[in-house]
Formats: sequence, C-alpha cells, structure tokens
Amino acid sequence: MTLPDRCGTFTIGGRPITRLGLGTAQMSESGVWSHPKNATEAAGVLKQALDLGVNLIDVAESSGPFDYEELIAQALNPYPDNVLLMVKGGLLRSPEGQWEPVPRPSFLRKQIETRLWFLKLQRIPLFQLHGFSPFAPIADQMGLLTDLQREGKIGQIGLAEVTVAELAEARKFAEIATVQAEYNLINRAADPLLDYAEAANIGFIPWLPLATGALASQDGPLAEMARQRGVTPAQLALAWLLKRSPAMLPTPGTLSIQHLNDNVSAVDIPLEDLMARLTSLTM
Repeated sequence: MTLPDRCGTFTIGGRPITRLGLGTAQMSESGVWSHPKNATEAAGVLKQALDLGVNLIDVAESSGPFDYEELIAQALNPYPDNVLLMVKGGLLRSPEGQWEPVPRPSFLRKQIETRLWFLKLQRIPLFQLHGFSPFAPIADQMGLLTDLQREGKIGQIGLAEVTVAELAEARKFAEIATVQAEYNLINRAADPLLDYAEAANIGFIPWLPLATGALASQDGPLAEMARQRGVTPAQLALAWLLKRSPAMLPTPGTLSIQHLNDNVSAVDIPLEDLMARLTSLTM
C-alpha cells in the first residue's frame, strides 16, 4: 500500500496531502539557525521522503537564514506536482537572538518575495503566517495575504500560534487552510484550537510533535509501552497524533534517513487497545 492509503490524506487547496509530513528545522546538528553540517545527507532525507510518498514539506523562517530554502531548491527543484511546500513567515530575528513579529505588513511582503527567490518558486503553495503582529490590525495583515494570493505569489493561507478567536476573525477575510500550534501527547493545551480546526476542515499541524525529544527518549514516558508493542517511543507518539484527529498533520523533522523511515512506519501501528491509556498519560 502507498503512504496515502496507509495514513490517509487531507485535502489542501484541492490537493490530497499525506497526513504525515516532513519538517526541516531539525536538519542541522548545531541548532535551527545554522546551515546543515551535512547538506548531502539533508538532501538525501528530502529525496527519501518523497520516495516514501511524503508530500508535505514544512519550512520555517526560523531555519537558516535561507540555507534551508537553498537546500530544498537544490534537492527538489523542479518540484513534483503533488508536493506541497508549507513556508512559514512573519517573524524577524533581533540582534539579541529573539524572534519578534514583523513591525509592518510591508516587511512581510518582502519576506515572502525573498523566500520565493531562494526556493526558486513563482508561488508559495501554502504560506503560514507565524502569529499576528501586534503592530497592525488583523484585517490589514490578512489584507496583505489576500493581495499576495490574488497576485499569485502565495496559494493557500495558513496561520500559526493563534487563538481560536484570532482564527475565527481571520476567516472573515480569507479561507484558512491550516493552523499550527505546539501540540503533542504531553502538551494538549491547544485542544480547543484542534477541535475548532477539525470542525472547520482546517488542517492542524502540531509543532514539537515529539516534545523536543522527550517523547522519543528510551527512558521517557512512552518507553515501556513502546517496548511492549515492539516499536520506538517516537513511533508511538506519532501514531497517537494521527489517531487523535483526521485533521492532524504532523511534520516531524530529522537529519537521519533511518529516523525518517521509522517515522513513516508509525502510520501502520494499531493503537485501538492503547488509545485510552495513552490519552490519559501525563508527565
């Protein structure tokens, strides 16, 4: 069976997307704000993901700067028609190393145009705004995104790190395809946002799906259950996410082809007898 048959798909902009994607923020061994130490290995992971059937690639502005866009373009361009690049933007890095929202919508336009150049794209298939800036009304920020959509520079619009109220407000101005928030088996504070997204047929992309490795640890909260099932803790955590909601679209990142293969294998793990036990888990 192909990956879409095994894990199901979620439709974004009329395009069926595999419910398990690939994040690129972990493709550097020295932190996300750096160039991958082994670009050949990182490119191999990207190509292997496509070979396995993964067609959702998550690219954040907190990776690089622009190194990952160049790597993705070199590895995947010309892009297969079924691949959806989800590019996140809307933050600037301060001299102190802090991420801050762009001060004006015009900054966001320049960000998007720069990402297009590095990715060698005419249009970003899915652009996800990384939270609303406090410096401009939501209407103005959404207005810029719909302008860029009309200009053909972005396809679908997504949002990250927003509240249910902000998501509902944004939907007054445009169709929202996806929403992203920190979410995993031991951090479910975004449950209301997930439930809203599922009801509205909006894809939900969990940030930190493995809780920065805590759920993948061999001595973590999933270790014993994973051992009994004959899988890894990371596979168990990803399988739970996929079972949690049909709108769930995890994009775990890795610099290892073996870990990528393991992550994809998580879609085949039956959890019916473990769902209640896993769902009741707390750290």
